[in-house]
Amino acid sequence: MLRIVFMGSDAIARPALDWLAGEGSQVAQVAAVFTQPDRATGRGQKVQPNAIKLWAQTRNVPVFQPEKIDGTERQQLAELKPDLTLVMAYGHILKQDVIDTPRLGTLNLHTSILPKYRGASPIQTATASGDRETGVTLMRIVPALDAGPVADVERVAIGALDTAAEVEAKLAAACAPLLARALPRIAAGTQDFTEQDEARATFCRKLAKADGVLDFSQPAAALAARINGLMPWPGCTVAINGEPVKLGLADVGSLLDDKPAGPGVVVGADAEGLLVGTGRGILRLRKLQRAGGRMLPAPEFLRGWAVAAGTRLPSQPMPPLVAATPFPRGKV
Repeated sequence: MLRIVFMGSDAIARPALDWLAGEGSQVAQVAAVFTQPDRATGRGQKVQPNAIKLWAQTRNVPVFQPEKIDGTERQQLAELKPDLTLVMAYGHILKQDVIDTPRLGTLNLHTSILPKYRGASPIQTATASGDRETGVTLMRIVPALDAGPVADVERVAIGALDTAAEVEAKLAAACAPLLARALPRIAAGTQDFTEQDEARATFCRKLAKADGVLDFSQPAAALAARINGLMPWPGCTVAINGEPVKLGLADVGSLLDDKPAGPGVVVGADAEGLLVGTGRGILRLRKLQRAGGRMLPAPEFLRGWAVAAGTRLPSQPMPPLVAATPFPRGKV
């Protein structure tokens, strides 16, 4: 039986914890949870616990919420006598002495197929890049960013109409079969770890509101992927007749006739969405939201606010989401 300390702060880790407390309880026990301190959230900025703390409280699992893990917190971890620390979406950088504290070390559940998309936004970046597959990688934590040797990967498909939120849900669920395969092998000492190919590494970064812009000179497929990949955060916004409109879902459409469509020019609408010209192909905007309103399917949106053919949507350069080397901290 593996004695596990779980470190995480985001709801994406709940399915992994549910598996550990359920079917996985035959091979592992969650001895404690480390998570971020309670933060102010929502419009009212009310201080409240995160989803991982709530999970632990309902199961009487001890909870630790340090602002950072240093000497005292490292000692607390050691006193728990963990065989393994499992990390997912924690939000803290762990020092080497903390990584080395458990008998079997510290592993991370990272939401990409490493070495692709190391960094802070792998789910959004994979979806926004038009990838049709991503996954969860179980890896050892090392000092370099997401560069540790890999134990196993659970792959998931990205559908053409999947937003980042839907891909995140798939990846959260994918943690269970991944852990079901790997943890018994780890407990038995038979799990192999494979070094990553550094030549194939790519990096993503923390997203910002400034990323939610569109360059209509780009191909329709690339723009649709960008819209879906940045939904719900930070969301892509365009100005329609001078008013900001958030875009919630898009795909590639077809011309209504043989007339060419310039980049950013509305050419009309079909039964599924508003049709806009791009650098290559027609972009179909399937869901739209005016400021202060609800996100609506395009036909419903257009019944309340007609957008005339010939309306031009302004373009802006789209900041890159992927690089061959880590992005400088704080840079878009």
